[in-house]
Amino acid sequence: MGNVTSNVAARFAFFPPDPPTYDVHKDESGKLVLQGMTADKNIDVHMLDTKGGNKIIATFWRHPVARLTLLYSHGNAADLGQMHELFNELRAHLRVNIMSYDYSGYGASTGKPTEFNTYYDIEAVYNCLKKEYGVKQEDLIVYGQSVGSGPTLHLASRVKKLGGVVLHSAILSGIRVLYPVKMTFWFDIFKNIDKIRRVQCPVLVIHGTDDEIVDWSHGKRLWELSKEKYDPLWVKGGGHCNLETFPEYTKHLRKFISTIEKISISKPAKQLTSAPSITEHKHCKCLRLKAKKEKEES
Repeated sequence: MGNVTSNVAARFAFFPPDPPTYDVHKDESGKLVLQGMTADKNIDVHMLDTKGGNKIIATFWRHPVARLTLLYSHGNAADLGQMHELFNELRAHLRVNIMSYDYSGYGASTGKPTEFNTYYDIEAVYNCLKKEYGVKQEDLIVYGQSVGSGPTLHLASRVKKLGGVVLHSAILSGIRVLYPVKMTFWFDIFKNIDKIRRVQCPVLVIHGTDDEIVDWSHGKRLWELSKEKYDPLWVKGGGHCNLETFPEYTKHLRKFISTIEKISISKPAKQLTSAPSITEHKHCKCLRLKAKKEKEES
């Protein structure tokens, strides 16, 4: 049994970019900024303490008229420096605030990447959203890509009044990426197949039909097990890390967000202080694919 555990850990691993694609320093005013990234007055940088004893980097991307906030957990072969263009794109076209973070051991975050550290990481980020920005559960959509579906469903299974969940190229569990097992073993990691049953809000599943890393069957099963199913997006011909390049991706995601907005339309939007304008960019390429072609992202 121990050999199986070691084998899973070895094959279903984290791949933080080495070296990291950015660094963190303080500017003249003492404010944290990401070095190596274009300055943006609408981005706040945080260094957060986690229950695991690590310090992680989180960034809050503010949109001037956003009603909802997206808490984004990225894949296993990227860091925040590689997500910059995508977050600009999503913020502009979806009109949402975006909070994202680097897992322990990624980017400028300290510690080592492990399953449980990702859980401590997302809990710290969620607490920051509540305390620093007053974000309410019902105004928060948690978004998990690939391995990021693990911490996403960890949080969504515990926080009962979330606005919604987006699962992008998500996994049923770590072992199920490797083997088509029918039961959940105690030594498995990211047991999303069990946690999805405890999610109480609308769930959007996005998966490519030609995903070469995480089979399409993972997305289909997660959607089947969701209590509040939203129309899924099965991207025909889509792989594991290029779904953002398909035009239906942004269109369907915007439709989902509009649906969640209507649920809380009677509530006044929380206006966050921001710089006067947000620049829209041309649709970006798959950042993770460009940055990590040689490694599988799971």
